[in-house]
Amino acid sequence: MDKTDLNKRLMLAFFLSFIVFVGLEYYMQHNKPQETTPKQNTTSAKETPVTTPQTPTKVENASSVENAPAPAKANSAPVVATAPIISTITSKEFNIEIDHLGRIGQFTLLDDKYNTKENEKLKIFDNTKVKPLEVRFSDATLNQEAFKTSYTASIKEAHLDENGKIEVVLTQQLSTTTLTKTIVFNSNGGYTLDIKLSTPADYFITTGYRPTADDTEFMIVKGALIRDGDKIISTIEDGESEGDEKFKNASLVSAFDRYYTSMLYNLDEGMHISILKIEDDNPLIFVQGEPELHLGGFIGPKDFKVLNDINPQLTDAIEYGWFTFLAKPFFAITLWICNYVGNWGWAIVLFTLLIKLVLFPLSYKGMMSMQKLKDLAPKMKEIKDRYGKDPMKMNQHMMELYRKHDANPMGGCLPMLLQIPVFFALYRVLLNAVELQGAEWILWIEDLSKLDPYFILPILMGASMYLQQKLTPTTITDPLQQKIFMYLPLILTIFFVTFPAGLVLYWFTNNLLSIAQQYFINIQYEKHKAIEIATHKKHKDK
Repeated sequence: MDKTDLNKRLMLAFFLSFIVFVGLEYYMQHNKPQETTPKQNTTSAKETPVTTPQTPTKVENASSVENAPAPAKANSAPVVATAPIISTITSKEFNIEIDHLGRIGQFTLLDDKYNTKENEKLKIFDNTKVKPLEVRFSDATLNQEAFKTSYTASIKEAHLDENGKIEVVLTQQLSTTTLTKTIVFNSNGGYTLDIKLSTPADYFITTGYRPTADDTEFMIVKGALIRDGDKIISTIEDGESEGDEKFKNASLVSAFDRYYTSMLYNLDEGMHISILKIEDDNPLIFVQGEPELHLGGFIGPKDFKVLNDINPQLTDAIEYGWFTFLAKPFFAITLWICNYVGNWGWAIVLFTLLIKLVLFPLSYKGMMSMQKLKDLAPKMKEIKDRYGKDPMKMNQHMMELYRKHDANPMGGCLPMLLQIPVFFALYRVLLNAVELQGAEWILWIEDLSKLDPYFILPILMGASMYLQQKLTPTTITDPLQQKIFMYLPLILTIFFVTFPAGLVLYWFTNNLLSIAQQYFINIQYEKHKAIEIATHKKHKDK
């Protein structure tokens, strides 16, 4: 194959693979089994039937907890929408409701930037799912009794001041033991949890079913995240739970969706974790209890600054999928720029400029090589016509031509290859960063986490891509490839219409900088060519 077309073909492969990747993600998300709403039981609101505890028959995880008891599995979610509320904690940022079974019945975000499409305050938990801080006993009889026995609360209503704390003591009197939960809530959404049993009994406590505040399905990771005793982070996505995953000495567990988390952690001693498979093979996290258990917890948006202020290790709960290893430093740099300029939109623009500057030396060499190859196209065609029937001889003459004119057909590959992980890593950052919610940029962009309401950015992105193609040298003569390249800006524009404005802003900025870079290189190349012609003429005159 003629290597002179490699750069353009690589670019074509990149865009086509992107389209296939996006299309595949879309297909997989929309062909997942739909979650079924649990049928309402005929029992009263205070009753929740449970079955005998099930112990997994196989354990594949290397860090499994051998012979550990398993959490009880309910016939349906031990939650009803009408569960009585026994304590309410309010603050400037959120509202917490504790139900009669000692669980976080609901967590409501009060900041307007989190409001729903109907402009209502955002409730991050589904009332038909398992709630955070639910306790399940391994003994089936005790477990049934626990789901029929209400807790009492030391505080019915309280307001949490900024930088303040409130302690709530929840007590459940059972026939064989008394369970006491002491929860100290902080104004940042963090809390500490102490559980004591008057008489020992095997039990588990859960983070609850993951938050369901964000209904985005497209290319979004949701499920359970566990950081084990070796600080290895494992993610069990919705639909992928085996139901027998166990981890020992885990320092952090998180039930999460795109923006929000319900988290438990013990950074010093660790926790023994069991994953229960529920409907649609989704994971439900359980922490093995002790007669006296002390845990930290957090519920709310996965805001980097908030989690970092509680403990830097908690930022591991912010997950970006395959490209986390690149996405995390990219986010850190963009956050630093944002703290300096005070605007996420301009931070994205400046970060894109920084990436361009870092890659410029490689891009410069690659683009200069492409310019040379464009000028050499007639000679290369001549070689093809003359030696087309002898590939070995044709390649020999091609290599001689490259050496003579210092042209490298592979020169433009590396910058393009580097752009692929950069794009996907930044894509994940801008798709998952809760900080972009409510982040404004210039006149019409009021929320960088949502699509451009007037589609101005996607249209500008497509137009800039078209102009960039016109400026970029090419030696492609195949009519089919030419047509594909001609329609790529339109195809990408259609895709980007549905993307968050922050991501489109990155791609549009990248295109503008690429155009400026190409203009500069075109000028430099013309100067370089003029010098070469003058030098050649001078030697010829001598």
